[in-house]
Amino acid sequence: MVQAQLFFLSDQYYLDFPDDKLMKNKDMIDGVPHNRPCFFAFSDSKVPEIYWIVPISSKYEKYKKIEELKIQKYGKCNTIRFGTVLGRHTAFLIQNMCPATEKYLTAYIDKNNQPIRIDDRIAADVVKNSREVLSLAKRGAKVIFPDVFRIYSALEQELSAEK
Repeated sequence: MVQAQLFFLSDQYYLDFPDDKLMKNKDMIDGVPHNRPCFFAFSDSKVPEIYWIVPISSKYEKYKKIEELKIQKYGKCNTIRFGTVLGRHTAFLIQNMCPATEKYLTAYIDKNNQPIRIDDRIAADVVKNSREVLSLAKRGAKVIFPDVFRIYSALEQELSAEK
């Protein structure tokens, strides 16, 4: 898998791992479903065949305000990070991340059939903060909306059954 690459999540993932806290898979634009959201993926440190996928939102201003409120309340915010994707300001929603395997991911490809990537500095920031948030979640903090550990466990079982 290419580093710092962006992906879409398959419809099958939502069927296999129903969770009302997962970000919805499709937006309707002019009555036509579009693949949304786009996700940034990085390998799990324990099981590299499992990827943590962080949804990306173009609602930059909305999430900047949420970040400011969290900073006022907690002194910092590492559940939302910001960067530029395809020349646009975007929010990386660590609070909405979830685990997936390659079979559920489809690469985001440009018109030249090249994978869409993000800057390595943005990728490093998102990965660092995602790992911190995961660590908090493992200790019981409610910092990630979906039930990521239930999904993770099911993915581990799926992978071991394939071996």
